[in-house]
Amino acid sequence: MELSYMPLREQICDVCHKMWQQGWVAANDGNVSAKLEDGTFLATPTGISKSFITPEKLVHIDRDCSILEAQEGYRPSSEMKMHLRCYAEREDVGAVLHAHPPVATGFAVANIPLDEYSMIETVLTLGSVPVTPYATPSTYEVPDAIAPYLQDHDALLLQNHGALTVGSDVVTAYYRMETLELFAKISMNAHLLGGAKEISRENIDRLISMRQGYGITGRHPGYKKYADEKD
Repeated sequence: MELSYMPLREQICDVCHKMWQQGWVAANDGNVSAKLEDGTFLATPTGISKSFITPEKLVHIDRDCSILEAQEGYRPSSEMKMHLRCYAEREDVGAVLHAHPPVATGFAVANIPLDEYSMIETVLTLGSVPVTPYATPSTYEVPDAIAPYLQDHDALLLQNHGALTVGSDVVTAYYRMETLELFAKISMNAHLLGGAKEISRENIDRLISMRQGYGITGRHPGYKKYADEKD
């Protein structure tokens, strides 16, 4: 069988393998999806380690999660409900990545948002990262829990669960997960050293204003919304 969208299939597999190599997933954890030009999606199947993903194992689904193309026995993860809500809420989202990066997930398990504006690169690319309310995996509780946060955030911590990033393409979503996990590690180290020192509001505003010049896509909560949430 000749597979459609082979370059994108290979890119998704590359990201899946990197997720596993980074230690962000174990066993059958995590899932990746990408939106196609016709409004359908490629997605990782359920029940397979991301280290074992190959292009022919990906499934082609529609907006109702019905299978359009898949090898016999392969079906999409039940977590696709969460992915499909991201696409429904945000026309600019072209890819969704869900994983369990250990340090960022530690913050999610502790119900601590990564909301300090203390690292230049993270202020510029992500802004604050909230913890979404607890939701039972594989149910519609998960998309309902994340929906209110999607308009302002490209990275989310899922309470007691893991992390979610969105992007205009698969690589962008992957980079955001990398940035999120690195920021979690740095924040943990800063806490052990007595606490992070936040960047001044003036410099935060300057950094956010630079996003367009750097060609950074997606959404950003901005300092004002962050400040309101902290008050």
